[in-house]
Amino acid sequence: MSENIDKIQQKMIDIIDENREEIIDFARDIYNHGELGYKEFKTAEKFAAFLRKLKVRVQEGLAITGVKGYLNEEKKKNISLALIGELDALRIPNHCHANPETNAAHCCGHHCQLAGVIGAAIALTDAEVAASLDGQVVFYAVPSEEYGEIEFKNRLKEEGKIRYGGGKSELIRMGAFDDIDVSIAHHTGLDPISVGGGTGNGFVSKVIRYNGKAAHAAGSPHLGINALNAASIGLSALAFHRETFQDKDCVRIHPIITKGGDLVNVVPDEVVIETLVRASNVEAITDASVKTDRAFLAGALALGAEVEIETMPGYLPTIAEEANPQVLEAAKLAAGDKYPVKAADTKNHSGGSTDLGDLEHLQPVLSFRTGGMKDRLHSVDFDILDEELAYVTTAKIFALSAYNLLKNKAAEAKKVKADYKPVFTMEEYLAYMESFIQKETYKPEV
Repeated sequence: MSENIDKIQQKMIDIIDENREEIIDFARDIYNHGELGYKEFKTAEKFAAFLRKLKVRVQEGLAITGVKGYLNEEKKKNISLALIGELDALRIPNHCHANPETNAAHCCGHHCQLAGVIGAAIALTDAEVAASLDGQVVFYAVPSEEYGEIEFKNRLKEEGKIRYGGGKSELIRMGAFDDIDVSIAHHTGLDPISVGGGTGNGFVSKVIRYNGKAAHAAGSPHLGINALNAASIGLSALAFHRETFQDKDCVRIHPIITKGGDLVNVVPDEVVIETLVRASNVEAITDASVKTDRAFLAGALALGAEVEIETMPGYLPTIAEEANPQVLEAAKLAAGDKYPVKAADTKNHSGGSTDLGDLEHLQPVLSFRTGGMKDRLHSVDFDILDEELAYVTTAKIFALSAYNLLKNKAAEAKKVKADYKPVFTMEEYLAYMESFIQKETYKPEV
């Protein structure tokens, strides 16, 4: 045993090593059976079933598919710590591990998070280990971190099943983070192991629906109103806004056409576009959102089409996070001599987004990344090359971090909570989110 590691830490490492194959098998199963946001029913059940096997009380069906498992509930008044894993995958049907039933693939690495939380649960539920924790641990699987299928999520909203498209955003709204004081979150990254993180973009989502008039595309196109042409003008107008965005705001707008017409010899009478409007700060998001609306309105006005623009709140920008000393120590113990560990550069900025940004505005979140991946995230070429690092080491960092924060009367977890200054109250957060829920229709003058 190393002189820098105590008996409980060593025991947790040993338990995870002894259960290495079970953790890897769980990760591979999730990897090969990806599901999309708010549809992760089988993934959620696998997570819940594993926790029930560990004799952990489980709560299911949170924000449709979310799962919480509770350890040491009698200590929750002291402090409550969540270990977060995300359930959903991406629609990448030509990935080698895509689920043929859903066309979803875990090219985001969320299966690594779930394996990490499950592996940590195996160690933390050991009777001696659990007794050493002076706080509650919540094993938390959350839905819909990837903000895709916007039309589907808008339908869920209309049906009253959700209010927001992001899983953590919805869980926050419904009070499912009210019993959490501090969270630990993981993501797959390029470096072997890093702790803490830089900033990232926030966004709003939009569905733009052009309605024109069908006609024979060859025989009488003059009798139609081409919704696809209107959309093309709108997309061009949006592109010309590029020079109006400041580099410091890291604006990213990336639309896709989900419906471009029905038949090649019929003038398209309905075209649907989905887009996210991202930026590094709330003011820039608002500015880019207004410009996006104007651009798509221009396409409708030019062709005499009708356009409906539905805007929904997405995610808040992520906040720079210094490496927490307890998580950093956990990472070094988990890595041993095999992997290098570093504190992340808080000055780095990502154009991507995560709903962890929403949670960070309300309560403390400690994060770390592990590697083991091949190529790029969200890419058809993404794959896991080092399962030890991606799955097993991730589990060790989750478990050791929880122990470091909750031992000795949970002094370090309480310090994290005391030092945190929320950006929003719950009321302010909900007011911000609600301010972006808009649905406007522009009809041509007759």
